[in-house]
Amino acid sequence: MSEDTKYWVVIPAAGVGTRMDADIPKQYIPVYGKTILEHTLDCFLQREDINSIVVAIAENDKHWSSLSVSSDPRVITTQGGAERYQSVLNGLKVLSGRASENDWVMVHDAARPCLHQSAIDRLMVELDSHPVGGILALQCADTMKRANAENEIEGTVERENLWRAQTPQMFRYKKLLLSLETALENNMRVTDEAMAIELAGLKPKLIDGHQENIKITKNDDLSNAENYLKMMSL
Repeated sequence: MSEDTKYWVVIPAAGVGTRMDADIPKQYIPVYGKTILEHTLDCFLQREDINSIVVAIAENDKHWSSLSVSSDPRVITTQGGAERYQSVLNGLKVLSGRASENDWVMVHDAARPCLHQSAIDRLMVELDSHPVGGILALQCADTMKRANAENEIEGTVERENLWRAQTPQMFRYKKLLLSLETALENNMRVTDEAMAIELAGLKPKLIDGHQENIKITKNDDLSNAENYLKMMSL
């Protein structure tokens, strides 16, 4: 890899987290002394090898400016979109003129605050010379079932070679930008960055993630996240 290659981060944080049943967007819910989003940003701000972080927030966001991290010189904000991939695309466009086409961009969920530094290291090391990029993921160990609309089992899914996607998902800047732009132009709804890359005919690499890297989606996840954050601070 060229010594001039830089690392950037995009965090889509424009969602409202309806499943949390809270009166504020879930990324602003406090846990272990900080908001979820602050913990997430800390995962990257503590690293000297991250150039800048772009946070895509909702147009009517009333909480972001109250966070001390909002004035960090390495943090850039942009307006998010209605869908995750639109927020990510807006974040990538902000990097136009700053990021080179072969720079690395890590896209990370705002509600994954328990990311280990060793997982970021693995992404950087194992994808160092990869032409496309890859994602953190976990191999499925449980028996997988496919259900119908009534939650009745319709069949068993072969778990061999089946992985659960996590974030960060890290790709070359230009490849990710073009892949998301193509998806948007063709009205293809992509659920993560890897899907956009796959639809472009490219093959991302799977990198071992870790169990603590949970995405907070329900109230029950808050206590687990607090326990993980406590362990990480020891």
